[in-house]
Order: sequence, then C-alpha cells, then structure tokens
Amino acid sequence: MASTEVTRLLKLPLRDGDYLVDPSVVLAPMAGITNAPFRELCREQGAGLFVSEMVTARALIERREETFRLMKPGAGEWPRSVQLYGTDPNVMRAAVEMIGKENLADHIDMNFGCPVPKVTRKGGGAALPYKRRLFAQIVKSAADAAKPFGIPVTVKMRIGIDSDHHTYLEAADSAVQAGVVWVALHARTAAQMYESKADWSAIANLKDYLRPTGIPVLGNGDIWSGQDGVRMMRETGCDGVVVGRGCLGRPWLFKDLVNSFNGSTERYLPTLFEVREVMWRHGQLIVEYFESEDRGCKDLRKHMAWYLKGFRVKQELRRQFGMIGSLNEFRLLLDQLEDQPYPIEVGEKPRGRTSHGRPPTLPDGWLNDPDEIAHLESEDAFSGG
Repeated sequence: MASTEVTRLLKLPLRDGDYLVDPSVVLAPMAGITNAPFRELCREQGAGLFVSEMVTARALIERREETFRLMKPGAGEWPRSVQLYGTDPNVMRAAVEMIGKENLADHIDMNFGCPVPKVTRKGGGAALPYKRRLFAQIVKSAADAAKPFGIPVTVKMRIGIDSDHHTYLEAADSAVQAGVVWVALHARTAAQMYESKADWSAIANLKDYLRPTGIPVLGNGDIWSGQDGVRMMRETGCDGVVVGRGCLGRPWLFKDLVNSFNGSTERYLPTLFEVREVMWRHGQLIVEYFESEDRGCKDLRKHMAWYLKGFRVKQELRRQFGMIGSLNEFRLLLDQLEDQPYPIEVGEKPRGRTSHGRPPTLPDGWLNDPDEIAHLESEDAFSGG
C-alpha cells in the first residue's frame, strides 16, 4: 500500500526561534469551546497548535477579568496562541501592544471568519474583509504592533460574504502585504454558515494565488477524520489544516491526525468506557478552570451530546447528562454507561453547529462601497461565546 504520509513543514516564527507545527494541524478557535481545559485534552491526544477561543481587543484593553481567564494557558501550554477580534485599527493596535508588553501570548490569530449575526451585524467577523481598506488597516495595525515583540500574526477568514461577494483572494493579498505569516481559509461563505460541503477548490485557488509569496495557506472545513486532513492537503496543496467542529466530543481526533499525517492507517476508535474517562477528565479540568463546580458543570453540559453521539445510551440517561450539577453526580452517571465499540458510522459525521445558510446580517448599506472606511459600532467589550 502506498504511503499516505504528508511531510509539509509549517513553521511559526516566534521570538526565540521557529516553532515547528508538526503535524501541521491547528485547533480552530471556537467560542465557548476551546478554553484551556479543552485545549489540554486535545494536546494530550496529539501534536499541533492549539488556539484560544476568541477575545475582543476592546475587552482586553479594558482589562475585563473574563478575558484574562480566556487567555490563560493550560499547564505546560506553549506556544500560547490567542485569537483576537476587533473592528477598530487603533483599538487593535493598543491590544496587541498590551499583549506584547505584558507577555500575554506568543502568537496572535486574527478572526475574520465568524458568520454569526451578532458579529456580522456590526461589520465584524466574516463581514469585515469586504471593506478592504478598513481590513488592511486593522491587519497592518496588529502586525506592526506585534513586530517589536517578535509575535507572529496570522489571519483566518472565509471565502466571502456570499456567492456574489467573494473577498478571500484580495483579503489574503492585503494580509500578506501587512505582514502576516500565514492565512487560513474556511472554505465556506458567511451566507453558508456551516451548511453544505466546504468548497476545497477555494483553498487550492488561494494556495496557487499566494504561491509566489511563499506564505503558507491552511485549509479549514469538513475535517472529520485523520484521512480527511491528509486528503485536504493532497487535493488542495495547502500547508496545513485547521480543525474545528470535527473534534467536538472527540479530542482524540488529534491522535488520528498524527497517525494519518505520519502515513499510518492505524485508527483510534475508543470504546465507550474509554470515552467515559475522557469525559471525566474534562469535568475535572473544567471545574478547576472556572474555580467553581457549579459553573464548570454547567459549561460541561453542552459537550455531553457530542461525546455520546452514536453510542447506544438510554434517552433518560442522556437527559440527565445534559443537566449535571456536580462532579459526584457526573461520576454516578458515567458509571451507568455500558461499554460498547466506537460507532464509526456515526462518529465521523458532521457535528456541532449545522446552521442552515441564510443571508448574512450586515450593517445598512454595507455592500454599497467596498472602499469606504466604515466607522463601525464598537465591538462588544466581552470575550468568548
């Protein structure tokens, strides 16, 4: 059998030297999901780069307590990667300077891919690259502010707003000129949200477009297994993959990705008892993270359906998992599960957000003039989901 190994090197140029992202796999920032406990679970399963959930530039410079919690790395976590969101070049510059002066992160990823209405209605997330001059100013402000501290800046974006307004090629070119070290593309438009198949041909187009610059391109969208990651890199020529919804309730996906990228056909298919112990560890970590058993258990509830997807679990027991209020209660419920093989026919199907496409919510007149320097309503001074 021919080897499936992919050996493209992805480097992150940090202050103290290059960090080799090996395999070239990045955990996508997901609001309300990729906090330190979840990142730790993923790190324990495999290698790569693991990015925090989104923090807003305004919340950071206002020194909101919850924002600092979101940025706090897990035990032994390095490099410290944070995703930063903002719609004002001056606020973005101030936030990046603060990160550098106070040594809060080693790498900054900028969020221009979020399609949810509460973000796009203010011109942020996936809506912002359409205003190309404003987009260029924001990215350049961040990259310029990060440079004296040796902090690399990357960007993550979507194909565009909808099928009539693609922005990714021009936005990527602008980002490269501003000084980013790689560009990640979620191969859907904002209008698609998370529906239908990701258009991997757009990743290939972007790779071809940026090839003369030498800037790496990462692909995102529909990575449900280790082999999906290998296939994306082979079909698109991209330099790495970004994994989001595929690892919800499946942090061991990173183990599969390591195996696949190294040319192994070995699969990690945990039994329900093995999944049970990952769930328990998640619970312990998240209670410690929030310093509150009540808050930690409430946050854990949303993960239960993802962990149990495809397994034969009685409906009443599933309902109780969705209402856990303490670690003792959680352990008692876990001990009621009956061991069984991993349901591969269901486990590697889409999970997480499956929002149907819809016209994106945008500020009035947003599509009238892409060269307009829009003066946007300030982003929320709150981070996370």
